[in-house]
Amino acid sequence: MKKTAIITGASSGIGLEIAKALCKKEYEVFALARDFKKCEFDCNNFIQRECDITNQKEITYFWKLMKKKRVDILVHSAGVGYFGLHENISFDEIEKMIDTNLKAPLYISKLFIHHLKKTKGYIFNINSISAIKSTTYGAVYGATKAGLKHFGNSLFNEYRKSGIKVVNIEPDITKTPWFEDKNFTYYDSSDNVIEPKEIAKIVLDIISLKSVVTDIVIQPQKFRIVKK
Repeated sequence: MKKTAIITGASSGIGLEIAKALCKKEYEVFALARDFKKCEFDCNNFIQRECDITNQKEITYFWKLMKKKRVDILVHSAGVGYFGLHENISFDEIEKMIDTNLKAPLYISKLFIHHLKKTKGYIFNINSISAIKSTTYGAVYGATKAGLKHFGNSLFNEYRKSGIKVVNIEPDITKTPWFEDKNFTYYDSSDNVIEPKEIAKIVLDIISLKSVVTDIVIQPQKFRIVKK
């Protein structure tokens, strides 16, 4: 039976690059995103599923569709971030960050643990360096990412005897469309920004190992952001 991966936030950025890499390795990739209008990747192994991962009914429906499928890899790549002084962050923005960055991975992991126990599979949390480093103007974003990291570490300890591997990947500033609605962006130079393909390669490297990598931090050689 063909190996299978589920990837959230798979219509662009890091999630899409991981999907491309796994498709090349002949994985059947179930890609979850709100929409795929801007996604130009086309592959028989790339199965698009429009899904609001913050909606319990929608993710439960997807789980039911996958109930008899094997699942080898689960990648939590979807994420949102709103930045500014905490007093200026709206309740709606706070809720969206908590729901997308933290609650959704908790819910989806719960649903697919049984699948992953059967395959001794992987859960990848595509996190952020904000999980380990305080971020000015990003208190809530950092809190959700720190929570996801702690969840990943605890989940590995809970299920390591079952063979499940849980990996936290914490990249610094990465060249993705994530910055389109921000008032800052990356400095487009090879030593100032991470390419999403590099993170996808790391995922492939990790699944090729017999031992388990539980945490990995990725940073560009230099750090520089640009205000819009």
